[in-house]
Amino acid sequence: MTTVVIIVAVVLVAALAFFLVRGRQTGGRGLRRRFGPEYERTVARHDGDTKAAEHELAERVKLHGSLSEQPLAPGARETYVRRWAEVQEKFIDSPRDAVVEADALLAQLAHDRGFPDGGSFEEQTAALSVHHAEQVDGYRRVHTAVRGQGGTEEMRKALIESRALFDVLLADAPDEPARTDRPETKGSANA
Repeated sequence: MTTVVIIVAVVLVAALAFFLVRGRQTGGRGLRRRFGPEYERTVARHDGDTKAAEHELAERVKLHGSLSEQPLAPGARETYVRRWAEVQEKFIDSPRDAVVEADALLAQLAHDRGFPDGGSFEEQTAALSVHHAEQVDGYRRVHTAVRGQGGTEEMRKALIESRALFDVLLADAPDEPARTDRPETKGSANA
């Protein structure tokens, strides 16, 4: 009888260990799949410490995963499209001013869609990364360019990359493409 109890206990401990290890591996793969390039950026920021990076990403999901994107007010979509076109046009004569406006426009659009206020850039990008991990890096690049880091070519690339987040935030639903006319102005940043 004692032998049977010991065997059952050993089997249960082995099964528990197996499922704990498997669950940890799946969590990492799940986070890697969910966050894509944001996963790699976070691991790099933690000097390759995947456990610390995965902890941070899991905390983001816990804090912002249940966030529900709010619909835009009537007419807001058209206003945002017009303002983005103005940013593109402004880039020709004043790249830095255009990037500053793009940064503010993205912060406001994210706020209008229900993400944390742009007053805390890190909190806002953390929330955005949970829902739009593939697009959030362009917003970071624009925000960095606003801080005076980079020349005109870096600002142009940042503006172009940030357009992806603009488009996805402008869409009605996460899987729906944004219904925007992408006016191409002569000499624009093509963003």
